[in-house]
Amino acid sequence: MSAETRPEVRVELHVHTLYSKDSLVDIERLLGHCRKIGIDRVAITDHNEIDGALAAFKMDPDRVIVGEEIQTTQGELLGYFMRKKVPPGLEPMDAIRLLRAQGAVISVAHPFDTVRSQHWALDELEKITPYIDAIETYNARCLTEEPNQQAAIFARDHDLLATVGSDAHSLFEIGRASLWMPPFDGVEAFKAALKTAETNARLSPAFVHLFSRFAVFSKKIRKNLI
Repeated sequence: MSAETRPEVRVELHVHTLYSKDSLVDIERLLGHCRKIGIDRVAITDHNEIDGALAAFKMDPDRVIVGEEIQTTQGELLGYFMRKKVPPGLEPMDAIRLLRAQGAVISVAHPFDTVRSQHWALDELEKITPYIDAIETYNARCLTEEPNQQAAIFARDHDLLATVGSDAHSLFEIGRASLWMPPFDGVEAFKAALKTAETNARLSPAFVHLFSRFAVFSKKIRKNLI
């Protein structure tokens, strides 16, 4: 994509930090890496936690979108432009109501990736479709392209916006799946920009999952030594 034709900002919508149980990424290093590789906006979406995203937002409010990856009883939701944490373990509609109450944008994380320990059943996904904004149509941590292709078809058939993300748990992964979008400021402008966003994505190598396992193991050892 040439500099003359590409939209103005490169956006990464699925990144984890050390506030997630399975990541060791320091916030300051994450922000520095985003500047280095040209990520203009980044959504920090730690598992069931927003403290890291809030801290990063204070450091770089023009770059950071406060988000969360929320584990429900059926699968995971992604919230963007959040102010309050949504606790894990809720029924999907209960989590959606809490996200709506704070004006967040709602996407569904990797809905068709059956390799994950918990994924969305199609009938449960259909139930929440009228109440969400988007589907994550490309997740770089999927092992094959098939789950992403299924997600893209579902989003198209249900007239939903598309988000993509690297699902990065390490600096190496950031930017593997990003969007070129018009500049935006706030929820409505973000959703409008998604309509014309261009995807720049490729799968991460399978070994990146070892980063997550190492992070979990490292934190467990550290906890036992305290």
